[in-house]
Amino acid sequence: MLTCTDIAAHESAMLNLIARLVHLESPSTDKVLLDVCADELADLFARIGTVERIANPAGGDHLRVTVTDVADPSLPPALVLCHYDTVWPAGTISQRPFTLTDDRAFGPGVYDMKASIAMVYTALGGFGHPAPRLRRPVIVLLTSDEEIGSPTSRKLIEATAQQSAHVLVIEPPTEPDGALKTARKGGGAFRVVITGRAAHAGVEPEKGISALTELAHQILAVNALANPALGTTVNVGVAGGGTRPNVVPAEAWMEVDVRVWTQAEAERIEAGMAALKPITPGTQVKVSGSVRRPPMERTPASIALFTRAQELGAALGLDIREGSTGGGSDGNFTAALGVPTLDGLGCPGAGAHADHEQINRRGLIERTALLCALLEEV
Repeated sequence: MLTCTDIAAHESAMLNLIARLVHLESPSTDKVLLDVCADELADLFARIGTVERIANPAGGDHLRVTVTDVADPSLPPALVLCHYDTVWPAGTISQRPFTLTDDRAFGPGVYDMKASIAMVYTALGGFGHPAPRLRRPVIVLLTSDEEIGSPTSRKLIEATAQQSAHVLVIEPPTEPDGALKTARKGGGAFRVVITGRAAHAGVEPEKGISALTELAHQILAVNALANPALGTTVNVGVAGGGTRPNVVPAEAWMEVDVRVWTQAEAERIEAGMAALKPITPGTQVKVSGSVRRPPMERTPASIALFTRAQELGAALGLDIREGSTGGGSDGNFTAALGVPTLDGLGCPGAGAHADHEQINRRGLIERTALLCALLEEV
């Protein structure tokens, strides 16, 4: 099993690759820039495996990399999940270029998750000796739309996961303790539209039916669906309606964010939203949306995978802890299928989606060594 010292021999090459990837801006909704980044990644990973490029007219192309030079090619593969899109708009790199200090590296997308892609490349032997001897085949998915909910990559992820022994998700660990993730909340979005009837507020208000008044009732009904004891949150984050102060509002709306730890709670919330009924006579309530990203529930399979990672970490001198988070990832999709999934295996750091986004250089070496161990031993 490779040690942290072995991986440290590749640090300079890893940082150079990270700098290159960070400077290849890849906003989730910019196909041109995404495909330029995909070009670079395809050329890179072709050195260590077979690259299949999945065309995506609705966004950046997705890449599937298959590595079969392994100890036992007959074993089902390990699936490694990465995404190369970021939340940062084009031009951000000119304001915040990649920067190194003695113990950190900064730049847009460095933490979420360009550094982690470099970790995967290293763990698969991209920089040559020393490199791990992989136990089983490995499939790496490099997708282009995780930051916007994976609308075009979800089917690809799920189909590949169903053929895999387990899934390793190279998203960042929890902050600040760097714990791996065996559970994530599922997330959903709903839109509620209220229709009333307009009228002149001063001349004949009695002929109007206020959609905003009905919206107030519905906000309270939606808030009542939350269950803090179970960690279920319901947030009416945006709302609006009406046209002018002197007009009884004929339409109003709200947008709702939902987070749940369990599928049972997801189903309860969906049923509760679907059951919303008007309180004000003459109004109509229309609800759309769903819990689109299922919860990644803590299961015996995920615990077993974490326990093995913890044991391998201990052998490397690392204290690997278990954690959970309210945010979602593509690991939610694979865990919901019953495939053993371990998340948070990416590079430690801080500031995801924030101006101070950064990685820890020591953590980069340590977590690459842990990823190598998982690919060698599990």
